[in-house]
Amino acid sequence: MKDIRKRIALLARARYPFIQLITHEEARVERELEKLSEGEKLPLWRWTATQGLRTPDGETVAETTEPTAMLDHISQLRRPGIFAVFDLHPHMHDPRVVRHLRDLARSLGPRRQALVAVSPIPILAPDLQKDTTVIDVPLPDATGVGHVLKVLLKSRRIELPSDRFARFVRGSLGLTENEIKRLYARILLAGGRFTDSDLDQLIEAKRHAIRRSRFLELWEGGTSMGDVGGLANLKRWLDQRQAGFTAEARSFGLPEPKGVFLLGVQGCGKSLIAKAIADQWHLPLLRLDVAALFRSAGGEQVGLRETVRIAESLAPAVLWIDEIEKGFAAEGGTGGEGFGWFLTWMQEKTRPVFVVATANEVRALPPELLRKGRFDEIFFVDLPNVHERLGILEIHLRRRDRDPHKFDLIRIAEETEKFSGAELEQVVIAALFAAFAERRPLHDGDLVDAAREMVPLAITMDDRLKDLREWARPRARPATLDRRRIDFFSDWAEAPT
Repeated sequence: MKDIRKRIALLARARYPFIQLITHEEARVERELEKLSEGEKLPLWRWTATQGLRTPDGETVAETTEPTAMLDHISQLRRPGIFAVFDLHPHMHDPRVVRHLRDLARSLGPRRQALVAVSPIPILAPDLQKDTTVIDVPLPDATGVGHVLKVLLKSRRIELPSDRFARFVRGSLGLTENEIKRLYARILLAGGRFTDSDLDQLIEAKRHAIRRSRFLELWEGGTSMGDVGGLANLKRWLDQRQAGFTAEARSFGLPEPKGVFLLGVQGCGKSLIAKAIADQWHLPLLRLDVAALFRSAGGEQVGLRETVRIAESLAPAVLWIDEIEKGFAAEGGTGGEGFGWFLTWMQEKTRPVFVVATANEVRALPPELLRKGRFDEIFFVDLPNVHERLGILEIHLRRRDRDPHKFDLIRIAEETEKFSGAELEQVVIAALFAAFAERRPLHDGDLVDAAREMVPLAITMDDRLKDLREWARPRARPATLDRRRIDFFSDWAEAPT
């Protein structure tokens, strides 16, 4: 928050008339504005629709609960000052309020005055965009959370080992200061002493708190790269970037990885890769539901800002945007009102948030989303080849306590041409059901029969798949290595001389 305070102070000195702070944390922002007022020697006025305008001494100015009356009073003041206005956004549909603000825009700066609007959503009046500087207030970082926890522990005379203290701090990131305090209070009221079991409860409560955003979900680990069959080219690319968030990478001259765009056939492992990246890199994973986000009534920009705020507070983190085309493939290719803001953030973000976007259909997406700089690379995830199908079948058999070496998987892999990874899993499950119904062990014939009875999606949607491949060929890297070349050189090396 100190950086935000410095930025507001700089804007006030530069005579910026309107500053908007987007946050749910009014008390936290108010504390920072008080420090700013003291440091800059600028009196701090406050306004809410319930109490009206209050002077720096705390006295209420009569009949100023209406925004027009408040703005009229401010326009008559000549002394320098900062005016903290809370929740002005519901009144922005009133043309008189907008006109009053536009009139003030010309007089506030010369008087060394600044109006700071504090609200959880942006003020969207187009008339004021050129006069308003918008600042997203970040959630508490590790230093801020550590201070809250340290004060609480000291007041209760509880001592924690440094490693457990750090785990509690990390486990609290992504929440507002009030949410953190309430969770800590709940632990104390339940008789907790901030033990490991209390930490598990904290993380579970945090998961529910983040889920209240309607668009975000915090995913736990459990999916490793070993659970992903094939995609060797993509895996090698990810391996090379695993250490990209370290100070050593910065000193080597490398930028932090921005993200990867995964385009491809349904059921071929795109979502699995997103989970596996977070597991392999030991980073928290946030999943953004873009379909729910863009179904919300005019709230996509607010939802995107809240998503970014949480992701940056957890950074370094992985932000998984699943089926991105459901949100950003809007009519006319504009992507909605939050589209431009989100593109700017992806291009210029300063916190280590690695964005993994997945899509089954890409041609309707705005081209500016896919240009270099938003993502580090675009990969096309195609149907698995015979070698990958062999590996995927092995994974699903082992997962169900079956020894893959007891089955003729080469035959099964050849029988399942044009099957996706998800469909290969269903082949194994269908075969197990057939064997279980007869109360006998699983045989090769069960797997072959299940494969022959299933019609893969690639056959049903053959034309669409061909079009997708044609689009991806010159525009995306293949996620799978070209096994034909590998097999050629292997055969050549093994040939008698």
